[in-house]
Formats: sequence, structure tokens, C-alpha cells
Amino acid sequence: MTSCLRTTALSLTTVALLASSPALAQEGSTLDKVLERGYLVLGTGSTNAPWHFKSVDDKLQGFDVDMGRVVAKALFGDPDKIEYVTQSSDARIPNITTGKVDLTCQFMTVTGERAQQVAFTIPYYREGVGLMLKADGPYADYAALKAAGSDVTVSVLQNVYAEDMVHAALPEATVDQYESVDLIYQALESGRADAVATDQSSLAWYMTQNPDRYVDAGYGWNPQSYSCAVARGDHDWLQFVNTALHEAMTGVEFDFYAASFKTWFGAELAPPQIGFPVEYK
Repeated sequence: MTSCLRTTALSLTTVALLASSPALAQEGSTLDKVLERGYLVLGTGSTNAPWHFKSVDDKLQGFDVDMGRVVAKALFGDPDKIEYVTQSSDARIPNITTGKVDLTCQFMTVTGERAQQVAFTIPYYREGVGLMLKADGPYADYAALKAAGSDVTVSVLQNVYAEDMVHAALPEATVDQYESVDLIYQALESGRADAVATDQSSLAWYMTQNPDRYVDAGYGWNPQSYSCAVARGDHDWLQFVNTALHEAMTGVEFDFYAASFKTWFGAELAPPQIGFPVEYK
């Protein structure tokens, strides 16, 4: 009986050692394939500033693109070693599951349903809805908007949930829905709306492009996480991408992340705290 127990224990130990071996535990990982290939294949969009859009010289740029560059730099020491696959929003998951791209970074909201199809990285941005005002308008901030009640008109992109979304922040406001993003800003500029309700990132970008003309009302709601996505079941690749993103936000590549954040959202990020890692508090 004792001999059998020893044999069983030895067998279990052998299995555990084999499972912990990188070569055997994750044979054929995307990480090894990408390193051997010599460049990253990144799926992203091309029409949504400040996330992914074309420059005047027809080069992809934006915050999503920069997150891919973070990963490429971690892989090869060169952020430009990327082959871009421009894709529509509805191709983000299929292009990952079919192996057309190694990684998708395309303002992709993390949901439980999507997480059944792809593996999400750690979040690299926390999105939400915000309210933008004219700097010389009749309302100074969110408190003034809320106090004005039904006198306030808010312009918003047309959507089945738009009215409920606005009323979650301003229950008595009049909600005017428009067919395009340009029209919601035009409504504010012309005085037909007192505030614009849209993504916080879009507000930040618009205010960066029009300094001193608009202000954030100072209230955000409806939070959602943006993450990159990889194929399910490839732990080594997911862990590597997570490491690259984490160190861009908190460690050795922080200057790269902070410079990108300033470019696209106009905000200066405080350097990570030295000492105990704040993300574990």
C-alpha cells in the first residue's frame, strides 16, 4: 500500500512538473509565433478619433493604435513593428477567433457575453458619459444644469437608449437626438442645446481640438472598461500583453502611455506612486 501511494505521488509530481514547463504547457503560443514572425498583427479601426483614425499623411494614429505600439515595443523594442488590419466594429471578435489578427485594440467594451468569445486584457481606459458646455454659456457646471431642471436642453447621438441615458444624470432635461456626432456639437454651438452628452473620451478630444471654447461639466456616469482582446486559451500571450499594458500604465513605459494620453485627451497624468504598488491597495 505504501509503495502504491509513493508511485501515485511521484506520478502526480511528474504531471505537475510537465504542466509547469513553458514549452509543454503552452506549445504553439501566439507569443512565440509573433516573435518568430518579427512583427505584430494588430486589428483596429480607422474612422473614430481619438481612438483610431488616419493622419493627413494617411497613417493610422490614435489611442488604440498607441496601445498596439506599446505591445510591439515590448515585443521587439520597436513600436512600429506592426502590420495593421483595419476592421469594422463587428469584425473585432471574428478576426480574433479566426486568427486573422494577433490582437485587437479598438475601443472594445468589456462584457460578460464578449468574454465568452475572446479573452480580454486588463483595461487600458475607463470610458463613461459626460456633459460638455460652452465656456461662455449660461451654465457653469453639472450642478447648475441639474438645478435648472426642465429649462435645460441636451443634445445626444440618436439611440434607443439615449433619452434614458441623459435622464440618469439630468432627470428633467429636454433631450434632443441627432443623427450624427457633428450635429450634436452644432446644436451646442448654435444655442439649440445647453449641453452635449457623449463619451468622456470624445468630449476630451473635442475640447483638446478647441481649447478654451468648451468645458467639461464635471460629472460622469455609465462607466465601462475598454480592453484589448486576444484568442481564448492562450495564457502565455494574454499574460504578455497584460504585462506590456500594465507596465505602460504603472511602470517602465509610463512616459509612453502618459504622452499618448496627453495627445489624445489633453490631460496630464500623475506619475505612478513609488513604493507599494497602488493597484493592490
